Amino acid sequence: MTFEVVNPLFLWWTTLGVVLGVTVGCIPGLTGAMVIALTLPLTFAMSPPDALTLLVAIYVGSVSGGLISATLLNIPGTPASLMTTLDGFPMAAGGRPKRALSLGIAASLTGGIFSWGVLTLLAEPMAVWSTKIGPPDMFSLVMLALVLIAIISRESLTMGLLAGSLGLLCAMPGMHPATGQSRLTFGFNELNDGFRLLPVLIGLFAVSQLVKDVGANDTVGLDEAGSETPPAPVSSQETSPDAVDFAPSLREWLVALPNLLRSSVIGTVVGILPGVGANIGSILSYATARSQSAASSDFGTGCEEGIIASEAANNATVGGALIPLISLGIPGSVIDAILLGAFVIHGLQPGPLLFQNNPEIVYTITQSYLMANIIMFGFMLLTARWMVRLVQIPKGLLVPVVLTFCVLGSYALANRMFDVWVMVAFGGLGLLFDRLRIPTAPFVIGFVLSPIAEENLCAALMASAGSWWPFVKEPVSAVFLGIAVIVCAFTLRRNSVASR
Repeated sequence: MTFEVVNPLFLWWTTLGVVLGVTVGCIPGLTGAMVIALTLPLTFAMSPPDALTLLVAIYVGSVSGGLISATLLNIPGTPASLMTTLDGFPMAAGGRPKRALSLGIAASLTGGIFSWGVLTLLAEPMAVWSTKIGPPDMFSLVMLALVLIAIISRESLTMGLLAGSLGLLCAMPGMHPATGQSRLTFGFNELNDGFRLLPVLIGLFAVSQLVKDVGANDTVGLDEAGSETPPAPVSSQETSPDAVDFAPSLREWLVALPNLLRSSVIGTVVGILPGVGANIGSILSYATARSQSAASSDFGTGCEEGIIASEAANNATVGGALIPLISLGIPGSVIDAILLGAFVIHGLQPGPLLFQNNPEIVYTITQSYLMANIIMFGFMLLTARWMVRLVQIPKGLLVPVVLTFCVLGSYALANRMFDVWVMVAFGGLGLLFDRLRIPTAPFVIGFVLSPIAEENLCAALMASAGSWWPFVKEPVSAVFLGIAVIVCAFTLRRNSVASR
């Protein structure tokens, strides 16, 4: 095991990623998924450790950065910081902005370090376990992941499953994994390799959001599914970071320790579950903290427990989501799906082979995640009062710059205009999804997981001479499929009861 923390280049990429992530996170309209998708083409010439260090640091910074605008302007910079606005902004408006920010930043660090410990302990054992599962088990695991992603979608289960199925369909063009024959290319030779991941991601998350931003009259926050969060106008005097206030004392942190640990555990567990995400972890943690608090009536009025619960949980989900990504190759969120693409682009295979063939990559990721949280803590404490001014950047200046990077990133992938047109087409698809209220996350996860599911499906069917019996006979596969069916049935029943 090498200690990258003493490597100046490692520290440089980590710091750059954190700064970029925090900056993007506190600007409503820009998301972590967007900036990581745009940064991915820039990592082609980098070594795999440097590239993943940069992307993981951006991931950490983007989730943390939403705290700033959520607290000072009542605008959640990211979906994960939505619950922070409920107590962070009232506290800041009441003349205690420094205390609100210090609570959130310290809670973010605590949640990040806790999930880093779980990541370090569980990633390799889970990867070893994954070597014992066969193709039927892996196929069933992917199906379970798609179901879990669909049921937590903001819209109905039907829409979530529809989006996941469309993602699977869009991954079909190209070479058949078993026969090697081209399919669904419609005469386009460029489709022999299928739709490349990067133009698809840039189109869905960057182009579609830029078009929506151009049509918006006010500054709005856009979440990963593309829904808008309108800002609340506030007085600059009310939210002045220069108001006199003090950070919590050691005794106050000891009192808050049970809430910190509980929220970190909830965030980490939620992060491990495929498709749930930091925003759900934040909501669950906030609700739990309120139910367990002796001052539950104070929540929503500037309660310190609410800020701590929200920020500790949403940062802990990042480390939790990295566990199935590294050990199983299963992305837990949209950003993790993009990181999976980064692994593939750099010739790496997440899972047990990563621990065997490229252990230095695993150590780099775990160390960069820890260091990114530490750098995030120091950077946000020093610059939070100035970062909030970034939300005042005119859209007329921001949109052309980001759009230029979109085109360059898509074209540089293979030096062909076809990928640029793919980007444009999926940008239009993203707008259509937004209009029809179809969630984007299940689509992306379905698109990324489709090759894994199909490859294991073909391998299982060939091994069983075309029989489907192994999918229900193998214990692990049967458990995964059983859980998927039970979850679907329970969700449908709950929705039918709620609609009555």
